[in-house]
Amino acid sequence: MSTACFIGIDVSKDQLDFAIRPTMSKMRFANNDEGIDALIQHIKPLNPTLIVMEATGRYHRLVLARLLSLDLPTIAINPRQARDFARAVGRLAKTDSIDADILAEFAEKIRPDPRPAIPDVTQQLEALCTRRRQLVEMLAAEKNRLHAAPSSVHPVIKKHIQWLEKHIDRLEKDLDKRIRSSPAWRDKDDLLRSCKGIGPVTTHTMLACLPELGTLNRGQIAALVGVAPFNDDTGKHKGRRHVKGGRVDVRCVLYMATLAAIRFNPAIRAFHSRLIAAGKAKKVAITACMRKLLTILNAMLRSQKPWQVDFVS
Repeated sequence: MSTACFIGIDVSKDQLDFAIRPTMSKMRFANNDEGIDALIQHIKPLNPTLIVMEATGRYHRLVLARLLSLDLPTIAINPRQARDFARAVGRLAKTDSIDADILAEFAEKIRPDPRPAIPDVTQQLEALCTRRRQLVEMLAAEKNRLHAAPSSVHPVIKKHIQWLEKHIDRLEKDLDKRIRSSPAWRDKDDLLRSCKGIGPVTTHTMLACLPELGTLNRGQIAALVGVAPFNDDTGKHKGRRHVKGGRVDVRCVLYMATLAAIRFNPAIRAFHSRLIAAGKAKKVAITACMRKLLTILNAMLRSQKPWQVDFVS
């Protein structure tokens, strides 16, 4: 009878530390093609039940893609989950080797469900969306500096603002071209834009940064984005429900889209008005409208139907 095998991989810029449970063995490889080849040679004969690593920006993507391409059950988790788990089991020390062992223990005891690999073309689209967001943040910062800066530096700041605006426009055109050139993406783009309040920036971000849209139920998609309310009750205390976590990029564009929908989408406007009339705080009402709009978009993609009043319930 084969023994279940759980592997944790701690990813850094230059190296991969991996630990195996229940054998407790540990090894280290370089975080490059040759090192990942050697890692795979050690992992494949073990027939692992689950492999867990942390999502560390771009450094984990190569090894994650390689493992998933071989149909090895692998998942990249939020680093906060790993640290919370380590504290929960009393593992306060932190080294690369210890982190790898903690991830292996996390895999053994928690057993999160592996997720399918994200296609490379979607990752490229996400990278473009991320770069656009970074440039928009730079643009906002430069405009704020322009108001406070002495007149002697105004020409330099204005020149940089013009450069940022030009490159943001170029990125948006590139994103739109990539999406419209793909029949599958084009159909989804058309469906999403049929909902009033949804523009190109929102659809680009949804398609690139939320590929799960249309595949999950309303509660799951709301929790994934970070607009699902969580209880805060203990004993007789009934705390206010609040939202937390989720994908910041998606939530930011969803917020702006919701503000537009409150003005121009009759269903969202009516929903917002009912909440305000019921005495809900403005921020609470907007968050509820964000969740409503997101679940509508999710239902539209799941049913492959454009906007219709039936989606609002």
